[in-house]
Amino acid sequence: MEAAHNLPVELDSFVGRQADVHELTRLVTATRLVTLAGPGGIGKSRLASRVAAALAPEFPDGVRLVELTELTELTGPRRPAGTQAGRECSVTGRVARVLGVLEEPGRRMPDTLADAVGRRRMLLVLDNCESAIEECAAFAGHVLAACPRLRILATGREPLRVPGETIWRVPPLALPRPGEDPAECEAVRLFVERACAERPGFAVTDLDPVVRLCRMLDGMPLAIELAAAMTRVLSIEQIVTRMDDRFRLLSGGDRTAPARQRTLRATVDWSYELLGDGQRTLLHRLAVFTGGWTLEMAEAVCGGQGLWTEDVLGLLRDLVDKSLVTVDGEVAGEARYRMLETIREYAAERLSASGEREAVCRRHAEHMSRQAELTRRMLTPEPGRSWPEVRRRLALMDAAMADYWAAVARSWEAGEVVRALRMLVVMHRPLLASGRYDKAVEWLDRLLAADAADVPPCLRGDALVMRGALALAQGEHSRALEYGEAAAALCRASGNRPGQANAAVHLAMVDPARFGPGLDEAVRLARDLGDRWIEGIVLGARGSLALFAGRHREAQRTFETVYGLMSDCRNHYAMALSLIGLAQTAHARGSLEAAREHYETALRLLEGVDARSEVVRCLAGLGKIATERGDFAEARARLGESLRLSRDTGQRLGVARRLEAFALLACAEGDHRRSVRLAAASSALRRAAGSAPSSGAGARVENMLAPARARLGEAVVATLWAEGQAMTADQAIDHALEPAPEVAAHAARDASPAADAAAPPASPGATGPASGTAKGGSGTAGGGSGTARGANGPDAAGPADVPRPRVVPSAPESTLTPRELELVALVARGLSNRAIADELVISPATAARHVANILAKLGFSSRTQVAAWAVERGLAETRPR
Repeated sequence: MEAAHNLPVELDSFVGRQADVHELTRLVTATRLVTLAGPGGIGKSRLASRVAAALAPEFPDGVRLVELTELTELTGPRRPAGTQAGRECSVTGRVARVLGVLEEPGRRMPDTLADAVGRRRMLLVLDNCESAIEECAAFAGHVLAACPRLRILATGREPLRVPGETIWRVPPLALPRPGEDPAECEAVRLFVERACAERPGFAVTDLDPVVRLCRMLDGMPLAIELAAAMTRVLSIEQIVTRMDDRFRLLSGGDRTAPARQRTLRATVDWSYELLGDGQRTLLHRLAVFTGGWTLEMAEAVCGGQGLWTEDVLGLLRDLVDKSLVTVDGEVAGEARYRMLETIREYAAERLSASGEREAVCRRHAEHMSRQAELTRRMLTPEPGRSWPEVRRRLALMDAAMADYWAAVARSWEAGEVVRALRMLVVMHRPLLASGRYDKAVEWLDRLLAADAADVPPCLRGDALVMRGALALAQGEHSRALEYGEAAAALCRASGNRPGQANAAVHLAMVDPARFGPGLDEAVRLARDLGDRWIEGIVLGARGSLALFAGRHREAQRTFETVYGLMSDCRNHYAMALSLIGLAQTAHARGSLEAAREHYETALRLLEGVDARSEVVRCLAGLGKIATERGDFAEARARLGESLRLSRDTGQRLGVARRLEAFALLACAEGDHRRSVRLAAASSALRRAAGSAPSSGAGARVENMLAPARARLGEAVVATLWAEGQAMTADQAIDHALEPAPEVAAHAARDASPAADAAAPPASPGATGPASGTAKGGSGTAGGGSGTARGANGPDAAGPADVPRPRVVPSAPESTLTPRELELVALVARGLSNRAIADELVISPATAARHVANILAKLGFSSRTQVAAWAVERGLAETRPR
């Protein structure tokens, strides 16, 4: 036998997988049998050749590649048994031919082969073992026992399953991670290199569509190379838009490649043909899952109709072994499984062709509906309920959310509006807590607008309550009021007492002055029903309204009552909600240490639960406390976490609130330029989200802008405000998350002659963000209007006037007329002149004249001073912040 190797020459570049090659060279050196397992097209053969070439110097007696691809075609009755051709169609015969070992009369070829290899230090690469998996396993077991210095590197769809084997699952090429340069990503690099080879002069100016394409192809090398080949005739964007028919599209491969690798369909067909009937049936049915599944889900949805439920586990194990299904980690102690998207689309085609699609989709929708109902029941506080079991259920449901939404969609497509609507309603609290509102809003709007006479009034009432809660969470106060009133009327008419209580809570949070008294009836309803969850929600609303009104002792007592009620049920989520209320109350009373302890305890209780809305509130609260205590590093870390979570869940209003908190932090750090920009960006984003200004917004913004004006001057502040207003949400987020510069640098720059020259003194009648009204004369820094009716939490903020402060003199209420006192209450709520005009049905000019008269009578120069004066004398109309 010759030394060296017979590995193929690489005709194109080997992209990526450096870490894989390094790990495998170590494994092959330390282990006698390593099997690279993975689906077709994942790059097993190419990776094995690269590893073998890297190891060639370690094997002085040679590295030999044995191709086993064609064995399947000549097995069984077609194999010419007893002939030299027949022997070469066996695994042993193929290895013998590659090694140059001749047959000895009267002796078994495996024994002859073992003697020929003997004690040679050799690496044998067995490629595509799935062609004859049983024979490969028997051969490997025999020669490894007989040849102590032999190493085998095998590739195949499934492991050999022999003693001493190390299984190495070949992963897809790496896809871009957040913050990573896409150009350095393995999958993107492969596409770009192959596309440039296909079309000379090809250049990629925008990597975003390439990244989308690589994600759609799961980082599968063969699929990426086939897609790159299509750049001969299509743009990248055209390839992306045609990926719905990927098997027809990706069919222009290398003519010299094996037939199974020339098209994407042929590659998957090759694996599919190796399956048994039961394995094929299960593979078809598993295509119904869009986001992965557990064994329980597979048994519930795929069992029956010719496939015994008790057989699902064994068949699922077979599909994992054959690399058509991947184990995708664990959730709550249960393994989860998934298919690469290419395999799933292939299986979905087969499911449709089988005629079973409608039945399997119906079972899937029914199962997910049962899981949603179980989640609702588990989250409802009951004495003696185990919180770890509740958390486990929530974790399982969170992992299955993609399939939950798919079930809602399939129910809608099947005309089953009632089921789809019920699935949404029972997930009201988990969906609201998760902070991911977009899909819930989209589906509720569609289902509520459907002309479905079979929807029970009680169900429609509950759906309207949920839709109103989502509108309130998004800052859409007029729509929240509309849905809340419709829900209350329908629940009352249909005798839906739980829905009636929930609607009362919702309306009270939208407009406390009008609907707050309705909470008394809601408490009675909850207690009559014996429903602790609703009772806790109603009492929590009472506590919030007391807090917003400045009745801190009442708020504290109420939240403590709720905490005790929920503690009896050991419901950590509900306990955390009451602790957040206690933290906000303590903060409002100036007890920073107590507030911090409550927030941190709430965070611990929420561990392992998808309650991002509450987590954001805790993090934001801790960030503000750290800001007030002067711990700016801690403040930046906490606020950064809360801002990222708000961004990732798509909450524009939440992002606006977090940006204002960062503006306060920047102001405290002495970074006045960033403070002004972020305050302006928060105002603009709030206005874009359709959110009304909140109570106290004017005072908060004024407190930030006053030191900026004193340091930078009116003109610079006006310029910075305009810059902030022009920022996109992403730009503002990036600006907020930039590392904090040294305060001394700001002080030196702000005190420079250039800054002083650019800062002329303010005139009493100046407008814009540098003085009393915003650009356009609206009297609001962000130009927003509307009343502050939303219960957005104590961390809420909105557009505000930004006048210059001076010492507040004392003035009697009798100085003002009744009409002017009415305007004082509106000014204290942070309303602009335009918003006041809308509220009182007068012209903006008349509103401006009234405000000017008030300022003159009281001897004030700013609306903030008016607001502070009104609060001191109890003249302000209190609204939730």
